[in-house]
Amino acid sequence: MNTSTYFLGMAASAGLIMAIGAQNAFILRQGVRREHVGAVVTLCAASDAALIALGTAGIGAASTVFPLAIPLMTVAGILFLSVYGLQAARRAWRPTGDGLDGHGGPALPLRSALLQAAAFSWLNPHAWLDTTVLLGSLANAQGDGRWTFAAGAMTSSLLWFTVLAWTAGRLAPLFRRPHTWRVFDAGVAMMMLALAGGLTLQTLKG
Repeated sequence: MNTSTYFLGMAASAGLIMAIGAQNAFILRQGVRREHVGAVVTLCAASDAALIALGTAGIGAASTVFPLAIPLMTVAGILFLSVYGLQAARRAWRPTGDGLDGHGGPALPLRSALLQAAAFSWLNPHAWLDTTVLLGSLANAQGDGRWTFAAGAMTSSLLWFTVLAWTAGRLAPLFRRPHTWRVFDAGVAMMMLALAGGLTLQTLKG
């Protein structure tokens, strides 16, 4: 295995996934709440690995074969982000818990947490662009080393999600105050609605 290609994959992946987006914000929330953290991190990392593998295998060009795939996924992503953003706004406006002891709102069942993590991973066109298209293109540019590059990118994704969740857990004392949850949920609401609005504008312009 070419070590330099592996670390190049790690660096490229880190540069794309470390920005706080919808998926990262959800992992942060679950980490702070200490709910199903391992399962959520595993699902998100596995989803990223699958998307990177698809791109490395060359399926990123499949949009030319199925031209409706991206528009349909974009619409689903807009709806999901909008609903989640409005839910976060409602929690910020009318908090249902008393800080961390009240979980900042009702606890999520494992199934619901995994479904939301899957939606953030698979219904976000930006995630597909970053992993399948961009990382897939970079991987294929490595020739015979493309799977080594992909392995590095997958490792970086897993490490980042793990560190993010662990860091969030260390912030738990801060989130024992209801006001902190309100600020956090207000920020999440603005981010989700901004992403949904941006996707909508891109779709209308396209």
